[in-house]
Amino acid sequence: MLDTLARNEAAVRLGIFFGVLMLMMGWEVMAPRRKLNHGRGLRWTGNLGIVALNTGIARLVFPLAPVAVAALAAERGWGVFNVVELTGWLAIAASVVILDFAIYLQHVMVHAVPALWRLHRMHHTDLDFDVTTGARFHPIEILLSIGIKMAVVVLIGAPAAAVLVFEVVLNAASMFNHGNVALPAALDRALRLVVVTPDMHRVHHSIDASETNSNFGFNLPWWDRLLGTYRDQPAKGHRDMTIGIDLFRDPADLRLHRMLAQPFVSEIGDYAINRRDFSDPDHR
Repeated sequence: MLDTLARNEAAVRLGIFFGVLMLMMGWEVMAPRRKLNHGRGLRWTGNLGIVALNTGIARLVFPLAPVAVAALAAERGWGVFNVVELTGWLAIAASVVILDFAIYLQHVMVHAVPALWRLHRMHHTDLDFDVTTGARFHPIEILLSIGIKMAVVVLIGAPAAAVLVFEVVLNAASMFNHGNVALPAALDRALRLVVVTPDMHRVHHSIDASETNSNFGFNLPWWDRLLGTYRDQPAKGHRDMTIGIDLFRDPADLRLHRMLAQPFVSEIGDYAINRRDFSDPDHR
């Protein structure tokens, strides 16, 4: 069944994307975690506009999606799992976990390298935090991410079905953990043992640089805990914390054309992880 879905990768991903998007938008209306400071119209136009632009550019630059690259690697015998025989479901599970770790490392990298932070900071310049923030990435960063993903897929020989599962879960998890939704504290504590929750990831969107450079995970929360980048709560609490960074605070910067220009204008800022104070006693 997964192989059949992999052959229809574009339709599957698009259908699930819109399904999760609508579900999260409804949840945000019914049980918001924070009051939004800016109107949805301006923010959503820019954030969803960048999704449409990124989809078109990605298809143009990479005619083969990561799922198709996985199928090609299997045909040519490239990668570890095409050499070392593993049970189908074990290979899928291992591939999903390895790809998730690769995305965690990529996320740390774009915070650590100043030139890459210029690209990634567009994701952080949203002045509110909701489901659409989860899809707000600069096109150049999207292309970089696809290239890294493809390299990892070929290196490990991930099955096409595993790549499809990972892509779907990554997109859905990104929308979930960027959701402006309230979860009972006990449920949040239990969930964040196995998945990144909105309260966990919202810390990463704090204007406080020591909080911005924490909680890098998108799907699995384990990497942050294992590698010392986990932070439990924002210092000012979720309702009082300020979202964004100290640059691009003008609501006009939420417009699509100004979002696209952000990597190329203004100073670099003080958020690159290599400027982080690791002696901060609140970091844990």
